Amino acid sequence: MANDRLATDALRKTAVPAFRFVVEIGGTPQAAFTECTLPMIEWEMEEVKEGGLNTYTHMLPGRRKAAKMTLKNGVGSGEIYNWCLKQMGETFERKQVTVSLMDSMKQKVMSWTLAGAYPLKWTGPQLKSSDNSVAIQSLELACDEVTVATG
Repeated sequence: MANDRLATDALRKTAVPAFRFVVEIGGTPQAAFTECTLPMIEWEMEEVKEGGLNTYTHMLPGRRKAAKMTLKNGVGSGEIYNWCLKQMGETFERKQVTVSLMDSMKQKVMSWTLAGAYPLKWTGPQLKSSDNSVAIQSLELACDEVTVATG
């Protein structure tokens, strides 16, 4: 039992803070985002009741629900806004979006790649003359596939 604890301690790494991350859209690093809510991957479940077995039901996995990610940043670069405007026109452009978590030495610890990402919703900043906070815009993305890589 003591050996198991020593082995676990040897494998344990230093926790990485969540505030060091880089967002690339279409392979290009974008403006500094203040917040990134990574997608939740979830499946639809079908509940099946079996005749003669009344003590419980069976849960069968169905289709994967669309993964969504939210990015929030200070208003600045118009590149993201222009990408959102294209979606409203006749051009529909999907891009690869990569979010990389960095350590204190600016080395990638983990990255999440969203393939075929496209804007679902863009929310402009809330402006108030009585408030001195930063103007924040929000972008919600959906994607076809999410892959996770370490290092």
